[in-house]
Order: sequence, then structure tokens, then C-alpha cells
Amino acid sequence: MALGFRRRNLTRIFIIISAAVLIRLATSSKSSSSRTKTHEIQGHGVLDFVHGSEYALDARRHAFLQSRLGRDEREDLMSDIVRNGVDDYWERFQKPYIVGSDTAQMDTQSVISSIETLLSLHGWVAADCPTLVRPFGQNSHEDAFDDLLSKNHLYFVGIVIHSADHFLVDQLAVIVQLAKRFGPSKLFVSMLDYESSDSTATLTDLSEAVLTLLGVPYRIRRVPGMTADPTAAYYPAEEAYMRNLALEPLKELYERRKIKFHRVIWLKGFTCPNDILETIKVSDANDAAMVCGMDWAEHNGFFIFSDRWRTRDINGDQFRQSKSSSKPDAVPPRDRIGAARYSQHLPFQVFCCESGTHVVDPAQSYYVGISYRAGTDFHNASMAEASPERAPDTPCLDSSQAWFCRDLWLHKAREGVQEMDLRNSVARRKRALGDEDVKGLPHRLPNDADPDANAGSDYDAMPDSDVPVEDEDVSTSTRLSIPNSLFRPARILVNPRCVTTYAGVIHTQLALDLFGSEDDDHRLGGAGMYVLDDWEGAPESFVCQEQKQTGGRKATKTQRRLAYSIHEDLQSGVPWVVYAIYLTNDGRCVVVISLATHSLADF
Repeated sequence: MALGFRRRNLTRIFIIISAAVLIRLATSSKSSSSRTKTHEIQGHGVLDFVHGSEYALDARRHAFLQSRLGRDEREDLMSDIVRNGVDDYWERFQKPYIVGSDTAQMDTQSVISSIETLLSLHGWVAADCPTLVRPFGQNSHEDAFDDLLSKNHLYFVGIVIHSADHFLVDQLAVIVQLAKRFGPSKLFVSMLDYESSDSTATLTDLSEAVLTLLGVPYRIRRVPGMTADPTAAYYPAEEAYMRNLALEPLKELYERRKIKFHRVIWLKGFTCPNDILETIKVSDANDAAMVCGMDWAEHNGFFIFSDRWRTRDINGDQFRQSKSSSKPDAVPPRDRIGAARYSQHLPFQVFCCESGTHVVDPAQSYYVGISYRAGTDFHNASMAEASPERAPDTPCLDSSQAWFCRDLWLHKAREGVQEMDLRNSVARRKRALGDEDVKGLPHRLPNDADPDANAGSDYDAMPDSDVPVEDEDVSTSTRLSIPNSLFRPARILVNPRCVTTYAGVIHTQLALDLFGSEDDDHRLGGAGMYVLDDWEGAPESFVCQEQKQTGGRKATKTQRRLAYSIHEDLQSGVPWVVYAIYLTNDGRCVVVISLATHSLADF
């Protein structure tokens, strides 16, 4: 009798403890303010698994998906006026009409309608979007992106702001439009204000209110500068630091809630919503690591391609002196295939890009450990010491995006080498001598190289800085190095139809320069023309435009041509060797590459 009583008590205690644990787990994702900071992404609770992935980014269900960090609380000249205006509006126009909880929903809907009316492409430049000329009938077909919108993918929108209030309203309008088309729970917006000194702080307050009312998940964050002395700031390092901070929610959501985003959309300047959707389609069709738009700035009455510090065509050359009205023989990409595709408004392959708004596949970058970085051997111009002498073949001190591009090429090459290492065997090497291509090798081989591949290098004899490009003579090198064309290529594209501009640009004239009139026939094959059939390997050299010393964004940049070897870069990271080079009967060259951690007996 006593034994049975004790068992019943133990059973009750076990049930009570189990219920308490389940309740704690079930509510772990909802209790934010009592145990953790609201800006932290919380781990899964039991109820999260019950609800499933449909509510993964439901900001109304998970309050921590909307957070604000480092708000600028400093008083300014207009603070009292703004506060008085808000209080007056609340006391006279809002509070008297709220008679109970039953009217709160109606009041919220009224505010949301007002916001959508204000931001439905009625910013400073956004209002031009519906009227701009676009090839392939992009504007005339409302269902052009239905297949994209129906895939139920998640998108991460990143914005880094540094005293750029002149287009933040337009960027917010674009986000509102994307939220209306994808749904608010399909986006996450990461907005980073990097020590802005203009009205960005006020506009981020507006952004917070708009995104909160629309139910769009976000993290809006303001951070101080890396150094108080602008002459001691090294801009590429700052750039990498800011981008990595903006990506923190992406990594937190994956690590803590196993949420993976399909694409990351980096908003720069202003880009129309349809152009962003177009670039996502190009990215999907090509399984591309990165697809960039084209950044155009108005200069002395004409439009010139901007962001040339970060963009290189597939030959490694800059997009120099590239105007929107350029003739076909002087278009931005200098390589033959790229120039031909650009003239037809089709995506073309590049070595690197970041010209304005661009789309990145996180599965090929951020989720595999690639982040933004910069060179470390720059010179601090605020110090008394003279600038050190640097060897001609020292690493390029260019932008963080240029480092990111080279990391994409290295990752893809390493991926191909590792895959080949797993597949290699004596039997497979014998079959490689037949008609079957070796998995992992790109299409072009050294004997297929175009003898005029670097002709574009001499197109501009004098750079913008009036300093000649210093060419490193790579032809006399005696080091054995596998050509870049033998490695699996990174898929980096420029989509010329995704145009990025800034306030004050005459968008209609730019559209006419780029695409012609509405009567012109631009239907050159539709969506099938998005896809590249052949992918080039990385160039053997590229124009290195670099910032060798500190001084912030306006520091002097110099240029030189620098050899680029994926082989040598891979050797510094993963040990691997070339085991054999075969010449087949039909003249093809087959290279057997594997990790050096294996011996020949393993294959």
C-alpha cells in the first residue's frame, strides 16, 4: 500500500516536471523581454516545430524578429518641435477617436493604408519606375514574375547606409513593394547605419515604424565608426566590417532557427522593384553565385558607369569610360562575348562586380564560410613614417568586394578539386582518355585561349587618376602553375537590365540610351536568353585598383596589372598536387588533380 502510494506520488511529480519543461520549451521563442534581449534571434521552441516553416519569419508571432539597436538618441535642434507635433497629433486627432480595443484594428489599417500610399513608388526617384522603357516587354506583362513569386522562397535584404538619406526613402518604397509581392513574412530586412551625420537617423525611425506596421521582420542597427580620426580610417576594412555586421541576422537565423534564405538582395542607390525581380530570375536560371546590376551616375549631361573600383570584366579589365550612349564597339565589357551580350541587353559573365544593387546566393558564399575581408598591409597615413616600399606582386589592396569575388572563384575551384578527389580512381582516369569529359573541369583548355583576350587592357591608356597602370610581366615567370581556365568557374554575372541610379538622374533619358524607344523590338528570345551556355575561367591577370593607405573613402587609389593564379592561392590553403597530365588522341588535355593528403596508391 505504501509502495503504491510512493509510486503514484513519483508519477505525479514526473508529470508536473515534464509539463513545466514542455511549457518552458514551448514559450521559449515568445518570451523575449523577461529572459533575453529582444534583438537576439531565439532558438526553436516546441510550438515552432508544430507550426512548421510557414511561420518561420512571422514577426507577429515572434517579436524578436523586429529589433532596433544603437538608436541615435542625441537631441538636435528640431527634437522639441517633433515631440510637440507628435503629442498634439495624438491628443487632438487620435486619442479622442479610440473608444475601445475593437477600433484598434481599424486604426492600424488606416495607418498601413496611408504608409502604402506614401511609399508605393512615390519617393524622389521611384515614381519613374512604371514608365521606364525595359526590353523584353518587362513592364507590359504583369505575370512576368508569377513563377518567381510562387516558389515560396525567403529573401534577405541588406542595406548599409553612410550619410545617404537622399535615397533611403526610395529604398524603403522598394522594400514595401517587395513585401506586397512576396508577402511580409518572406523578407528579412537588415539595415545598418554606419555613423551617418545627415537625416538618416530620422529616416531609420520612419523605416522602423513602416516595417513594424507591415509585419516585415527587420534589424535596424546604428554603429559608430571604427576610428574617430577619418585620416586613420582604412575604407576597405570599414566596408568589410559593415557588410559582415549587416549579415549577422542571416547567420543567427540559420544557426539558431535553421532558417535558410534563397537569395540575399543588397540594395545600393535606387533600383526599381521589377529590375530586382529580373535579376533574381537571372540568378536562379544560371545557378549564379552573384548577379549585379549596372550603376549609372550622371556626369556633365551624360551617364557614366559607376563603381568601377569593384567591377572587372571576364578579362580582368575595368569598365572604363563607359557611357550609357556608347556605341557597340565601346560598350562596358571589353571581351567579345560579353560585349555582344551587353549590346542585346543580356546578362554577361564577369570576373567581379558590385555595380549597385546585386543578388548573392548565400548557399555558395555566406553559408559556406565566405565573408567580407580586406588587405592588412596598408599604411596609416596619419603616422609620421613614410609609406613602405611594396613588391610588384604583393596582394592587391582593393575593395572588400574584390576580395569577396576572388574568394568565390577560389571556393568554386576548391569545390571542383575536392569533388574530383572523391571521384578519382584508376578506372575513371582511363575513361577520361575516351570521350567522357572529366567532371569538374571547365570547357576551355589552354590551347583554346583567344590570342587577343587581353586586347581590352590597352583600351584606356590613361586611368582616371592619370597614373598609368603598372603591368607586371607574367610571361617570364618560370613557376609551374596550372592555368585558371582548368578550374571550375565561379558564376558571376552582370545583368544590364537591372539599373541602379541616384537622386537627380533623368531616368527616362537613361532608359532610352540603354534600351531604345518603346517601339523597338527587344524580344530576343525571352527567358531562355538569360542562361549562359559556356562559362569562362578566371583571367590570368587583372587590373588591381587599390587603396594603399588610410584616409577614408577619399583616399588616393593607384592601379597596376597583377597576375592572378588560383593554383597558387589554393596551395596556400588546401594541400593538393597534379598527379598526371594526359594528352588524348583527339588532342584534348586531361589534368588529374587531387588533394596532396592522398598518395598515388590511393587511386
